[in-house]
Amino acid sequence: MKKRKRTGCAVYGLVLWLGISLIFGNVGLRVYGAEEQSNSLAIESPGAFLMEASTGTVIYEKDADTRRSPASVTKIMTALLIFENLEKGKIQLTDEVVTSAHAKSMGGSQVFLEEGEKQTVETLLKCIMVASGNDSAVAMAEYVAGSEGEFVNQMNQKAAELGMKNTHFTDCCGLTDSEDHYTTPRDIALMSQELITKYPEVFDYTKIWMENITHMTARGSSEFGLTNTNKLLRSYDGCDGLKTGSTSKALFCISATAERNGIRLISVIMAGPDSKTRFRNAAELLNYGFGSCRLYVDENRDALPETKVRGGVTETVPCKYQEGFRYLDTKGVDFSAIEKEVLLEEELTAPIEKGEAVGKVVYRLNGEILGEVPILAGESVEKAEFLDYLKKLWERYQSI
Repeated sequence: MKKRKRTGCAVYGLVLWLGISLIFGNVGLRVYGAEEQSNSLAIESPGAFLMEASTGTVIYEKDADTRRSPASVTKIMTALLIFENLEKGKIQLTDEVVTSAHAKSMGGSQVFLEEGEKQTVETLLKCIMVASGNDSAVAMAEYVAGSEGEFVNQMNQKAAELGMKNTHFTDCCGLTDSEDHYTTPRDIALMSQELITKYPEVFDYTKIWMENITHMTARGSSEFGLTNTNKLLRSYDGCDGLKTGSTSKALFCISATAERNGIRLISVIMAGPDSKTRFRNAAELLNYGFGSCRLYVDENRDALPETKVRGGVTETVPCKYQEGFRYLDTKGVDFSAIEKEVLLEEELTAPIEKGEAVGKVVYRLNGEILGEVPILAGESVEKAEFLDYLKKLWERYQSI
């Protein structure tokens, strides 16, 4: 009996210890596990960066601000400027671009455009984003800005706007070995984020695995096959972009994009020792991100009350959220504990412009602010004049 009792106590104690560990240690273990996994990532490549695209949350970084040659990853900025010009209506996808002697002279990866050859903007976009055509990138740079030099100036201006503090371009394709042509894993992620969030139609091109284009020259027509340089498209579930690059100086680089369960990640590798390591490291980062991240999303579609307006032609103004709210968690927090507080001005004074900030919604978790979303006026409200007051008095009189 005594032996049984001791055995029972031992078993009971073991069960009790396990229960306490699971109940009280779970959160701590999950946080530690994420950190441990991050520290144990064996990323051989010297430069690496992992970002969640919609929130800009940095999940992992390794030597993220060291300046290195990006090779053809440069073309991400080239594509960004092309899409901006398409959006502004300065160019059209159906426009025909004439290849210059300078564009034809580009070496490295190319689609072998001939001087005087015409190709549409859309075809050249495919050549740039699928086959990494240096000749195609220069042809588009000249078409957009008049010269490659002016286009490069615009690339550097855009880099400054995006806060790419350690980036400078000297060409539009990354073929140069110039010491003045450099960027970093962090900056590559920033321009990748800008491109894919503002112009998701870029995936229509980066997802192409193989496609033929037709060369029309004085010698007649001929077919040329484009094959995507991004091998992750075929080997990594959810991968849909974005751009590879390699030269003897830059070694092997990539900015890889992938989406799973509503989470979109940007994985950047610079100076990989070889092509296989580049792709493997990029995939390892993506695996880590998808394995450790959850996304809290509030589309902010619930109705907001109207706000009173003093001295306006109307007495209230409708309100709307500027946008939805997204929060990326890597620590296993309880999303049900997130609190949402709507803060609106009790009364506004006319005039009010449509889109003017009239309040905000604040998201908190355990008292800590996770983020805020502005609340905007849904309509303009002009300041009431004398006749407007008379009209209001008359309407009130009629309602008696």
